[in-house]
Amino acid sequence: MRRYLVRKLTIYFLTFFLAVTIDWVIPRFMPGNPVQTMLSRVALRAEAVEVLRGYYIRAFGLDVPLWEQYLNFWRAVLRGDLGVSVYLFPKPVSRVIAEAIPYTLGLLVPAILLSWWAGNKFGAFAARRKWLDNTLLPLGYFLTATPYMWLGILLAWGFGVALGWFPIAGGYGFGLTPHLSWTFVGSLLRHWFLPFASLFLVMFGGWAIGMRNLIIYELEADYAQYLESLGAPRRLIRSYAFRNALLPQITGLALQMGTIAAGAVVTETVFSYPGIGLLLVQAIQNQDYFLIQGCFLFIIIGVLVANLLVDLAYLVVDPRTRRGMVGEL
Repeated sequence: MRRYLVRKLTIYFLTFFLAVTIDWVIPRFMPGNPVQTMLSRVALRAEAVEVLRGYYIRAFGLDVPLWEQYLNFWRAVLRGDLGVSVYLFPKPVSRVIAEAIPYTLGLLVPAILLSWWAGNKFGAFAARRKWLDNTLLPLGYFLTATPYMWLGILLAWGFGVALGWFPIAGGYGFGLTPHLSWTFVGSLLRHWFLPFASLFLVMFGGWAIGMRNLIIYELEADYAQYLESLGAPRRLIRSYAFRNALLPQITGLALQMGTIAAGAVVTETVFSYPGIGLLLVQAIQNQDYFLIQGCFLFIIIGVLVANLLVDLAYLVVDPRTRRGMVGEL
């Protein structure tokens, strides 16, 4: 058990180190200059621009060699200091991200968990009903092949523009300020629904199709045929088939975390939803090194933590993994 955990944590640590290093490198290969982009927003005389450019370059630590910038970056990260945003100067990056995190978590966590649960349940049920299977199969393939952005645009046009049922931009009403009241919570939920639906539907289709195929495979396996020949109740056989089919779905959940993060970026951009995804796009457009690094750092940590939780869930669900760990001791 201890050896297994040490190996897993070592893999996660190395993955974190490499991913954060790439996170630091990528913005610096982008064309342009973040300080120049910031100064271009205001009309100043050439002399004042030169003075301010030098000041901001020193303030952001861009006046030292790249290797020293890299070491300074790691020192700051280990202290929990993500720097100051160029785009939203002088606001600290940690504060900017802290304001966006609740929106992203409130969007992703329900979409991931509900789509996984509902897709698996619905796919297992459809595998036993031919009429439903004939409906689910084409619908599931259509949903899982649909890009998040395109489905978001369709939902925004249909339910937002044509029917006017839901707003299509923002996290809450533009005339409101965040406070605890039914008016604000209702506005928050109405702005949340369409981004949630676009993520939920795409992921639901994939999970439903996957579980449907796995259940059919399990029901045709030797153990299912043997149990049926012994006169075991059909419900018991289906229960065993569902538990066995659930294991690959748990593995698939871990593999899909990166894709889900990418889907959140485009979905939040389509709906101007004030989460990490929209913040990342704005940071890239404004060449904000520090905000880009902070957004990617949050995504990296989120994906790694989610994968770690999936690994731990696999230990609980699959007894063979626990036996293998005992065998290593």
